[in-house]
Parts: sequence; structure tokens; C-alpha cells
Amino acid sequence: MTAKLLPYIASCGLLLLLTGWVWGLAFAPEDAVQGNSYRIIFLHVPASIFAQAIYLFMSICAVMSVVWRVKLAAYLIKSAASVGALITFIALFSGSIWGIPTWGTWWQWDARITSTLILFIMYLGVITLHGSFSNLEKADRLMSILVIVGLVNIPIIKKSVDWWSTLHQPASITVSGAPTIDPSMLYPLFVSILGMGLVLISLGILSSRLHILGREKNKKWVQSYE
Repeated sequence: MTAKLLPYIASCGLLLLLTGWVWGLAFAPEDAVQGNSYRIIFLHVPASIFAQAIYLFMSICAVMSVVWRVKLAAYLIKSAASVGALITFIALFSGSIWGIPTWGTWWQWDARITSTLILFIMYLGVITLHGSFSNLEKADRLMSILVIVGLVNIPIIKKSVDWWSTLHQPASITVSGAPTIDPSMLYPLFVSILGMGLVLISLGILSSRLHILGREKNKKWVQSYE
């Protein structure tokens, strides 16, 4: 089923992402305070959202793996970790580029940036931990436990700008309130978020297919599939 869906998800994702970026970079108005430097939000904001969303997905899978011993859930954690690490790095890198004209520095050890860096380290830790064991079942369980422990960092990232005085601006888009960003900037941002989400789902599908086929390579269903 994923083989049939993947081309449609990937093509729609790329089309929406390119549309959002062209719309935001070329046609959205200049910001009154930040000028054109704000336009990196069309990369940075979607990347930051999905850096956290992927870890939440991994946490759900981790609970399923630890509590109900769902083998597929552990496979999905391992597959999603590499995608999560990539998008978190993009969020950090794009944020640093944004920080140079906005704050006058490419890095600050403020609460939001530091907690996002910890998230990136957690992704790398999950990947490294799993790869350090020859017993893959044991690696799956320890990896799942680590993911659950690391979940405490997600609310810290989310609420850091509210709990502490930081350079990072508060969220412009929240679930509980109306967006504080102008619609001419908001619409291409939403398109970029949707497009990046579909692209990351496509990468997740590819990664999980490779991991599942690798782990189950000696099973009859894989041999018949090949």
C-alpha cells in the first residue's frame, strides 16, 4: 500500500512546499520590523514544528513497543529518528541564519534554542543507542525507553518562551488563540507547513520500508515480496 501511495504523497508534498516557498519568498510583503530576513520562517517554522511532531510520534510508538511489545512500533521509531534528526538540524541551522540579522549573533544559549539542541542530541542518541547493540530486540526496548524519557523535553521546548526570558520571539501560531501574523504571510506559511509534512511523511515511508525489509529479510513474506 505504501508503494502505491508514496509517489502521490511525495509529489503533492514537493508541489506544495515549492508553492509555499515561492509564494512566501517572492510575493509575501516585507515585514515592517525584520524586513526581508523574516522570510526564513517559511523554512524554519515548518522545520521546528515537525522536529517536535516527529518526536511525539516516536513517543507514541515507544509506549506501544514497551507496553504492548508491538514490534512494528520499534521499527518505526528507528526509521523516524533519522528523519527527525535531519529536520531538527535544519531548524537549528535556519534559526541561526535568522539570528544573525535579528539578534546580531548566530547562536544564543537561550531556553528555546538550547532545548531544541537537546532534542537534536536526543535523536542522535536514539540512533546511536540502537546501533550499539547486536541484540536487536534488546536495542529496540532500550531505545523505546530512552525515547519515553526524552519526552520531557518537548513541553520545555514549547513553553520555554513563556517560562523564561529569552531572545526567541513567542509563537505566532497557537492552537488556543488567533494567529498574530498577517494573512498575506500566514497563508504561504500554512502551505509550506503542509508541504513539508507530506515530504517528511514520504521520507519516513522510505526509511521505514528499508528498515522493515532489513529486519525481516529472512522471513518468507520478504522473500516472496522480493
